[in-house]
Amino acid sequence: QVQPAESGGGSVQAGGSLNVSCTLSGNIFRSTCRMGWYRQSPGKERELVSRISSDGTTNYADSVKGRFTISRDNAKNTAYLLMNSLQTDDTAVYSCAAAWGSYCTGSRRTSDEYNYWGRGTRVTVSS
Repeated sequence: QVQPAESGGGSVQAGGSLNVSCTLSGNIFRSTCRMGWYRQSPGKERELVSRISSDGTTNYADSVKGRFTISRDNAKNTAYLLMNSLQTDDTAVYSCAAAWGSYCTGSRRTSDEYNYWGRGTRVTVSS
């Protein structure tokens, strides 16, 4: 029914930067309580990279803290993940996830659960 759309992936040299985007329909984006970025690479399980709540609170995985920055632009119905100082270990498919409705109530309000997922954008970092 609803699927976030990611873009901005590509191939870069180690040390470079990429800014990936996640766009959702406006009426849903404005009602989300939480947007998250996940990634998955060959041989590894999907992992949470970063998330941002509707009040602007952010969280980062230890492996990317200090290098990545998550943000959201309500006017553009878009969440971003700016990735600086990219390393080869950052190579993965990056997927966007959104939480809204029942996923924003009760115990789920502060959880890391999502009801809508994008298909992902690939990021390849070479040395």
